[in-house]
Parts: sequence; C-alpha cells; structure tokens
Amino acid sequence: MTTARHYDDPCGIARALDAAGDRWALLIVRELIFGPQRFSQLRAGLPGVSPNVLAQRLRELAAAGIVRSALLDPPAAVAVYELTERGLALEPVLLELARWGSQQPVTTTNGLSVSALMFALRTVADPAGAGDVSYALRVAGQWFTLEVAGGSVMIRRGRTGQPAATLAAGPATLRSVAERFPRLFAVPATPGR
Repeated sequence: MTTARHYDDPCGIARALDAAGDRWALLIVRELIFGPQRFSQLRAGLPGVSPNVLAQRLRELAAAGIVRSALLDPPAAVAVYELTERGLALEPVLLELARWGSQQPVTTTNGLSVSALMFALRTVADPAGAGDVSYALRVAGQWFTLEVAGGSVMIRRGRTGQPAATLAAGPATLRSVAERFPRLFAVPATPGR
C-alpha cells in the first residue's frame, strides 16, 4: 500500500489536489459523474489503469469523502461505486478543466470511453435555441438521458420515460452526429474528416 503524498500547503488548490490530485483520481470521478458503476465498468472506461491502482485510488477517494461504495437495489444487488455530494461538486471543475484541455492537441489514437464522450458532450453542449427537450441515448449498450431545460444541458445514466428522440450508436457515431448538429452540440470537427 502506498503512502499518500501531501503538498503541506494551506492553499485551497493544494488541499484540493491532496484530496483528488493523484493520477487517475479525476478520471475516476469523470467515469462516475453520470451515475454509479461497478469496478469492472470503471476498468473498461479506464483501460490504462491497473486493477491495483484503481482499487487504491477508490480507497483514497473514499477516505477523502469523494466516492463511496453502495449496493444497487434488488434484483441487481450489485456492489457499485458512486460519487458523494462532495464528489459531485467536482463537476464544474472538471467541465472547466475539460474545456481548457480540449484546446491541447490530441496525442493519442485511443477512442473515448462512453463516460468521457458523454462528458465531452456535456462540456461543449450549446443548448441555444434547442428549447426544453429530453433525449434517450444508448451508447455502446449503456443508456443515458440528455435533458435540455432552462438553457442548460444535463446528462445522467438511465433511460428517460418520454424522450423526444432515441439514438442508439457507438461512441464514434454519436460524436459524428453531434458534429452535425451544432445548435445543440458545438463539438469541433475531428481533423482529417
């Protein structure tokens, strides 16, 4: 077991990084921002992390009050990880970090995880003129609800009961669709397309 490192600095930024600044920590939060996931789902969304490192980061995030383990209601009764209120409060920070980071050149050919794609859509969504509407998205077998209301966009895991439209697609197809509907998703076109 590794010993947690601290900045020993009273600055709010340093204290935030003490809680959630280790490698993989904020990406774990990204994977959980839309709802609970099992350990295996987290691993699938973070293919570069080893099981030991993921387990260690989950323990550290739990100790910091950012993540907790839970048991889904029957009939599933499966152990999952979910964000606490403190963890959910990181969303605006991650949105701004994602906006800032999206200006950096892409240096990998790896695709986005489903959660990363949903987060990217949330980051660049431009609901101007879209009105209040709800969509059901099925991406790589996972259901999401995308709601536009009051000039903001919210995405959460799960299926909405009365969607205006349902789209089932893989991550690459959804990104392509989002690129073609800039009023709702102001996603920059992929270079070379």
